Amino acid sequence: MSELRKELGKISSIYFGLGGYQDACIGLNVSLSFNSSGVNDNKTAWDKNIIKCDDHCKWTEKDRSDQYAEIVSYVSDLLSQANKRKVEDLVGTPVEVMFDGMQLKSWRILTEVI
Repeated sequence: MSELRKELGKISSIYFGLGGYQDACIGLNVSLSFNSSGVNDNKTAWDKNIIKCDDHCKWTEKDRSDQYAEIVSYVSDLLSQANKRKVEDLVGTPVEVMFDGMQLKSWRILTEVI
């Protein structure tokens, strides 16, 4: 049975662009560092210029548009929580990272110290 653990750290790099699975997704890509270690996370969706939606897909263009809207809303929330105006300004922002065993479960900006 794995156990939950919390690590305190910071955003060590962040960008909005291509990444994710086989670099075929567009969205937010984040590296979090703590205690001489680190983990990556992303919030991305298939890039419309790389992955075309066709009859074989189990998703629609509306699904992709909804994911794009969710990603932009997520970025807006991060910027607001950190009192920043640009994604690149989030580098160095303190975070709390939650793990279940070795698996990243979640992370958040430590608004208490901003």
